[in-house]
Amino acid sequence: MPKKRRFGRVRKLSSGRYQARYLGPDGVDRPAPRTFNSKTDAERWLAGVETDIVKSTWRSPDLGREALDPYLTAWINHRPNLRPRTIDLYRWLNRKYLAPYLGEHLLSDITPGTVRAWRAELIAEGSAATMVAKAYRLLRAVLNTAVDDELIRRNPCRIKGAGVERAAERPTATVAQVFELAGLVPARFRALVLLAAFTSLRYGELVALRRQDFDSRRGTLTVRATLVELQDGSLHFGPPKTDAGLRTVTVPTAIRADFRAHLRDYVINEPDALIFTGAKGAPLRRSNFQRTSNWTTTVSTVGLPGFHFHDLRHTGNTLASRTGASLADLMARMGHASTRAALIYQHTTRERDKTIADALSTHITKERDRARNGHNRSRNRAQ
Repeated sequence: MPKKRRFGRVRKLSSGRYQARYLGPDGVDRPAPRTFNSKTDAERWLAGVETDIVKSTWRSPDLGREALDPYLTAWINHRPNLRPRTIDLYRWLNRKYLAPYLGEHLLSDITPGTVRAWRAELIAEGSAATMVAKAYRLLRAVLNTAVDDELIRRNPCRIKGAGVERAAERPTATVAQVFELAGLVPARFRALVLLAAFTSLRYGELVALRRQDFDSRRGTLTVRATLVELQDGSLHFGPPKTDAGLRTVTVPTAIRADFRAHLRDYVINEPDALIFTGAKGAPLRRSNFQRTSNWTTTVSTVGLPGFHFHDLRHTGNTLASRTGASLADLMARMGHASTRAALIYQHTTRERDKTIADALSTHITKERDRARNGHNRSRNRAQ
C-alpha cells in the first residue's frame, strides 16, 4: 500500500499532468500556481511549501494582489509628516511617470525586469533625467514599504545609480554681473538679488524672511521658515526641509547698506513684517518676481542667457568655497544636511560663518570697485 503524504495532495489530471494542493496556515485550500509533468515534481514542490511553513517564511499567494496606483496613493496619504510641497511632488510624479505605466500592475507582479523596462521607456520618450531619477526613488520607497508590509518578498528596484540625479552644471555669475543684475531689476528687488547671491539662501527662504529675523547689531539673518507654492497655486509657510535649514547666516558688510536701505524703504516697522513682498505687500510669488523683473530679458542683458534665480545661490556657494572655508562651514551656511559632519560641527560655525562673510565682503568690494573703475575709464575715453 503506497505511503500517504503527510502534507498536501497530488492528483493526476485528464491531460496527464499533475496538480498539487495544500491547506495553508491561513486555513485556505490552495492549488499550486502551475501543473507538473510528473508526480515527483509535484511532490517536490509541496515539500518546498512545507519547508516554508515550518520555517515561518511562507507567504500567502494573495498578498501583493493590490495594484500599485491605489497602494501608492494610500502610501502618500498615510504620511502626515510629509511637507505640502513634497506631497504635491509625489502626486505629480505618480500622475506623470508611474500611474500611466505601472499603476494597474499588481505589486506582486512588478519584477526587476518590469522596473527596467519602465525606466527604459521613460528615457526613450525623452523624459528629463532628473525626473526619471525622482520617480524611481519614489517607486523604490513605496515598494520598500510593501516589503515591510510583507506584501512582496523583495524590492524589485535594484538598478544601481538609477535614483541619483545628475543635473547639468549650472552657470555662475561674476560679482560684477550680480551687481549689474541687481541694478536692472525693480529697486524693491535689488536686495533680494544681492542676498540670494551672497548669503546662499534659497528663494523660498528669502521670501519667508521677516524683519525680526535680521539682527542689525550682528548683521545676521536667521532662517526660520520657507515659503512654498503648490501646483494649485496655494502658498504655504513652513519649516525648512531639514534641521540644517534652520540656521543663522552673516550678511557680508559689502551689501549691508543695500539691505538696510531696503528695510527702510520697503518694509513696515513691525517684527513679523515680510522683508520681501510684491508691490501690494502680498507674499512674493516666484512667478510675480519673474514677471515684474522681466527676468529672462534682464539676465540676457548682463550676458547670462538662461540664468535661473537659483543660480544666484550656486554663485554664492562657489564664491564662499573660494574663501578657504571647511566643508562643514560651507554646508552649515548653505543649509545642507547631506553629511553628518556638517551637522555635528554646526554649533561651532557661527564665528566661522562671519569669517566667510568677511572674506566674501572683501572679494565683493574688490570686484565691484574694479568693475566701477573699468566703467569710468571707458566713459572717460568716450569723452
